[in-house]
Amino acid sequence: MSQSALWRWLKRALISLLVLIAILVGGIIVVMFYDANAGQQTDAFTNITYIATDGTELLGYLAEPSGTGPHPGVLLLHEWWGLNEEITHIADALAAEGYMVFVPDAYRGQLATQFPGALYLRLGTPEADIFADIDAGLAYLHSLPNVDVTRVASWGFCFGGEQSLQLALRQPDKLAAMIMYYGSVETDAERLRPLLQAQPILGIFGDEDAQIPVSKVNAFQDALNEIGVSNTITIYPGVGHAFLTAENYDKPGASGDAWQQTLAFLEAVIGNR
Repeated sequence: MSQSALWRWLKRALISLLVLIAILVGGIIVVMFYDANAGQQTDAFTNITYIATDGTELLGYLAEPSGTGPHPGVLLLHEWWGLNEEITHIADALAAEGYMVFVPDAYRGQLATQFPGALYLRLGTPEADIFADIDAGLAYLHSLPNVDVTRVASWGFCFGGEQSLQLALRQPDKLAAMIMYYGSVETDAERLRPLLQAQPILGIFGDEDAQIPVSKVNAFQDALNEIGVSNTITIYPGVGHAFLTAENYDKPGASGDAWQQTLAFLEAVIGNR
């Protein structure tokens, strides 16, 4: 191949590559624009407002059990998509078991339906703001007159699982238990020491989860055991990340088993026994 022919080939290859990149970037921008402007928004799935520490009005979803109470409470933390319809269905199912369930919005009204938008929300929302708004959500749950503040647990999925752990590390004295489903873990035993006040801990994971590998989960449990935090860590076989959904939590298999395990855990720790 002559030098001029090689140059023409390289030029065509470079143009093709740039076109492909432009298509991919354009597709991502379209998805993010749709989520932000034309897709469903958090306010379609919320039923209360509460106030952030900076005075901003925040959105949340409250699911109430039958009876007069006082009820045990659960702060339920959403996945990285934001406060969407799915998490409200799980909240309703949990409230039917006798718990006052509050879902705070960690993204201040923003919601994603596709991976690019979720990644943008996760990386683009300052961690300090997420922490502050979840703390405000816990304060709101504690403020409800028919909630027994001595029987409140946090429970989160994926992004929310990580936030459930972080909340327990920040405010262990305000939680009677902590539950995390396939969230990022902490393996430094000394950093986990505040959990001695928020124990017991329930962790649910899948053995095929590429995001939270089994080795990390085992290191997390080793660190908890090292400092004496009461914990139950279950790694379900044959499932990956985010295996429990609003469509399968009551179905046979790992999802249904995990749901029943969690209900038994809550009943033993904060339930109406």
